[in-house]
Amino acid sequence: MLTSSNPAFRNLPSSGGYAGFNSAPAGFPGAQPGQRPAGAPPTVERPMTLDDVVTKTAMTLAVLMATGGVTYFIGPAAWGLALPAMIVGLVLALIVIFKKVVSPPLILAYAAVEGVFLGGISGLIGTRVGNPGIVINAIVGTAAVFGGMLVVYKTGAIKVTPRLTKWVIGALIGAVGLMLANLVAGFFTDGGLGLRDGGPLAIGFSLLMIGIAAFVFLIDFDAADQAIRAGAPEKTAWYIAFGLTVTLVWLYLEILRLLSYLQGE
Repeated sequence: MLTSSNPAFRNLPSSGGYAGFNSAPAGFPGAQPGQRPAGAPPTVERPMTLDDVVTKTAMTLAVLMATGGVTYFIGPAAWGLALPAMIVGLVLALIVIFKKVVSPPLILAYAAVEGVFLGGISGLIGTRVGNPGIVINAIVGTAAVFGGMLVVYKTGAIKVTPRLTKWVIGALIGAVGLMLANLVAGFFTDGGLGLRDGGPLAIGFSLLMIGIAAFVFLIDFDAADQAIRAGAPEKTAWYIAFGLTVTLVWLYLEILRLLSYLQGE
């Protein structure tokens, strides 16, 4: 069974087949995996390939960057859409995660909304710290971390083992728990637990979150490889594209936040 710290990958197949792929149709007693009764129509959906993953991910990120760039360059008139876009994006993400059937339009809609959110929040933070250049730095940093972890995975410098997966998932759950605790504490004390106030503790926490996000990429790359080896249908590539986009959005926000701290904000 595939295991990933990314909830977007909860619908990826196990090694035994996916949604009936390589399994016998109902009403065909004694059939072996992959066998069909005489005269049955052939399976029309081909297995997923690495090219499918690359293509679907590129399409998703292109939509995100397009809407993000438009929102950012429109200026303050559009930056106010960041909060509603964040809420809509969260709702769309939950629908994609729990929906039983993959929906490319829904995934692209999520990317478009997240682009509006990132464009707005980037403009607001860049203006607040008085240095719009940190947006470019955050984009470059995000690309560098993603590319670096892809190289690490492909070269086998760090092996994705069940033990590593458990550690990363545990770290992710712990970090999310701390963020929630900081949010709740913020209602009662100024600055909450100090995890997001720009101080030394906040800088350390952002570095920790960036590190966890980097390791999440390793597990996600491995989950995608397993899905390809399992013979998952071509449309499964959209799930992988969605999952990688979710992690990229999170990583970008953490890097942007860290840079704003270092600017003294």
